[in-house]
Amino acid sequence: MTTADRQRNGVISAGTWALDRIKLIDGWPQEEHLAKITATDRQGGGSGYNLAIDLRKLDSSIPVEAIGLIANDADGEYLLQQAQAIGINTAQLHRTDKAGTSFTDVMSDTTNGKRTFFHFPGTSDLLCPDHFDFKSCNGRILHLGLLGLHKTMDSAWREYDNGWVAVLAAAKADGIATNLELVSIPEARIQSIATPCLAYLDTLIVNEYELGALAAAKVCDAQGVVQADLCLQAARTVLSMGTMSLVVVHHPGGAIAVTDDGDTRNVSSFEVDPGWIKSAVGAGDAFTAGMLYGMHQSWSLDNSLELAHAVAAASLRSSTTVGSVESAQACLAFARHASLPKTDQELV
Repeated sequence: MTTADRQRNGVISAGTWALDRIKLIDGWPQEEHLAKITATDRQGGGSGYNLAIDLRKLDSSIPVEAIGLIANDADGEYLLQQAQAIGINTAQLHRTDKAGTSFTDVMSDTTNGKRTFFHFPGTSDLLCPDHFDFKSCNGRILHLGLLGLHKTMDSAWREYDNGWVAVLAAAKADGIATNLELVSIPEARIQSIATPCLAYLDTLIVNEYELGALAAAKVCDAQGVVQADLCLQAARTVLSMGTMSLVVVHHPGGAIAVTDDGDTRNVSSFEVDPGWIKSAVGAGDAFTAGMLYGMHQSWSLDNSLELAHAVAAASLRSSTTVGSVESAQACLAFARHASLPKTDQELV
């Protein structure tokens, strides 16, 4: 059987595998002032970990394979155990003694829900295309990220503009559909690293800042409010820059999708009563997990977007990235009643 003839199934969740050290604070302090930490937690983090765990929670029957680099340290062992406990294939979750496992200090302001991140790259800087062996993978979709946080992957690799392009090209050559996840780094940095990747993508799911950076366009008004018409225009611009069949942009108020055949959607997010919300950390990954799950299961675009919003809404109930994600049906059931106060909530 050739690679092209293989019956692929499942998702390969690759790139950033890191530890999130989460701290809820009572407000963001001025320099040289103090803020109180009201609660702490730890959880796996990074696009690779978050999406893999979320997918397995949405449906324990979906095969998920991990590709990444962690250290032979306690943080790496924690990530490995968490992944294996939920049934993720960790054969390509490589380990090394050359650096510590990547981690992020997540400061979540409980007064406004905003998050600030302090990132230690560690093993992420050592990840390279040689760690990716798609011929031994069975997944049908590759989810790859995070660009800008991996020194080697962000740099030129052989004949390719960077390591991300090399990995995406290899995945496409083995008949794997590709999706990319970005992170909110400076716009020029996003453009320089991500633009060469667009020619090797099947889908792109980003937030409004990342979309605007890629399109070199404004998508918000002077007050910072997302404008649907500007997002739609920017999404069409980005779609024309690559080979994607679908571009989706998510923001707190909703999501806009455009397809290569001219179809568009503008779907509002679910209203969630404030009493349910603990943190927005991981909500973007939860949205992507819901979207990719729907796509993998051949759901319609409308149903995939509905699930994506539902998973994001469900994720708000936990201070961790994946703590409150449940099965696809449970997330949908919660989201349809999420506007009700917590004390009156009845899930079906």
